Amino acid sequence: MIRFLKGLILLPIAVVVVLLAVANRQAVTVSFDPFSQGAPAFSLTVPLYALIFAAVALGIVVGGCGTWLSEGKIRRDRRAKSRELDRLRHESDRLRIAADRSAALPAPASRA
Repeated sequence: MIRFLKGLILLPIAVVVVLLAVANRQAVTVSFDPFSQGAPAFSLTVPLYALIFAAVALGIVVGGCGTWLSEGKIRRDRRAKSRELDRLRHESDRLRIAADRSAALPAPASRA
């Protein structure tokens, strides 16, 4: 069922991406020299769809990095709680073993 839903969502997206690439094949010049408009020191001529895809990919990477950095406090808190949970489980096991040992000992005989 999940596989079908993935296909149902990803297939139209793939079609749109292919149509975008076919419709935007013309070359564009990307200049990295803001001071020289006539003869830039460094420029690239790439298809427009490649520029669009690169911008989208860069946005995804930057957004992912930003999300990962902003969730650092949550990860740190989760690690601390995990350590505390391990400590409490260890203490609980130790107390359970101690209680089992004391229950296994015979009761002292009363002197009446």
